[in-house]
Amino acid sequence: MAHSSGSSGHGSIFTNSRDTPLYSSNWVPSSAGGYAGTCIFLIVLASVLRCLVAFKAVLEQRWLAQARCRRYVVVKGRGTEAGKIESDPAAKAGALITTNGVEENVKIVQSNNEGAIPFRLSIDIPRASLVTVITGVAYLLMLAVMTMNVGYFSSVLAGTFVGELAVGRYAQWEDH
Repeated sequence: MAHSSGSSGHGSIFTNSRDTPLYSSNWVPSSAGGYAGTCIFLIVLASVLRCLVAFKAVLEQRWLAQARCRRYVVVKGRGTEAGKIESDPAAKAGALITTNGVEENVKIVQSNNEGAIPFRLSIDIPRASLVTVITGVAYLLMLAVMTMNVGYFSSVLAGTFVGELAVGRYAQWEDH
């Protein structure tokens, strides 16, 4: 292959060398088996990324459903929850347990949540942690592609394909 250099002096062509380092100078495949193992690792890592994205989408759906079906309890001194939502035509009949006991003739109101869901530590900390892990894995895959090694690049694409084939139906792309 001919070497072409840009203004920075770095080559910008793909290589098929099997001794391309991955992530550090300590990870340099020294044999065909080592190179194949590195490529398999990248396939698995890219598949894991797709699984993490799908897992986040499933959690987001669950969290949204919980927020929509949240039951609100009245503060002492105010009217009962049953009294407040009795006239709501979008409510369903049910029972509500409050600090005052069980209210039998209660309607359960489902919110349309047109705005942002309120901040909740029990949801927002796991969400932020999961997004951090997803970002870290995505950057590791980006670094592998930036080695300009055809095998590494192809492995990342193959892993993305396998992961998407396995769990892509669970991910909602309009959220991304």
